[in-house]
Amino acid sequence: MKLWMWNLGWLVLGLAWLGPLPELAQVSFAAHMTLHMAVVAVASPLLAIAASGTRLDPVRKVPSLFSPIPASVGELLIVWAWHAPGLHHFARHSLLGFVIEQSMFLAAGVWVWISAFGGSAPRSPSRSGAGVIGLLLTSMHMTLLGALLTLSPRLLYSHHHSVWLEPITDQHLGGAVMLVVGGIAFLAGGLWLTKDLVGDGEKLSSRLAPASFQRHFGSAPHE
Repeated sequence: MKLWMWNLGWLVLGLAWLGPLPELAQVSFAAHMTLHMAVVAVASPLLAIAASGTRLDPVRKVPSLFSPIPASVGELLIVWAWHAPGLHHFARHSLLGFVIEQSMFLAAGVWVWISAFGGSAPRSPSRSGAGVIGLLLTSMHMTLLGALLTLSPRLLYSHHHSVWLEPITDQHLGGAVMLVVGGIAFLAGGLWLTKDLVGDGEKLSSRLAPASFQRHFGSAPHE
């Protein structure tokens, strides 16, 4: 296990949940979105990648439950549902709502990342390819939601009253946090897996080239 990633992931999660962000998130949408991104775009990939290929990797035991593309769709539904005004207000004003929301965010984040990076080592090209699609789809929906929040001309979460910013500015800042941090994190993960696919393709080509040469031209003549 990549111990430093594992420890760093739990450290980020502890700072996010036990630091000032939960209290600030009650009045600031930007603080809420920073907390959200810390969980799904920083802590989750660190924990998932650290666990991938180890005895803690669930993909090795039940791969059918950790297909990258369905995981991406599930994560989309969870994230968008909790950003609907009703559920969002429930999470901001209720400890129970906050615990359920954050638990689902962590579960969804780990689900997507472990589905993309988990399984047998080295990863098969098919799983890497599906992982690329899953992470890029997640990056796209994060970017879309972030853009909608950033560009919305009206206030979607009226209960927020930041002491530093106008409510609409606070909402736009929160959307920008999601747009930049979420979009970049999942895009980077997809590009990482793409690099693996390119490397696998080059290795396959190098193995097939000598055999192909011999089939077409035969063995070199003996003197």
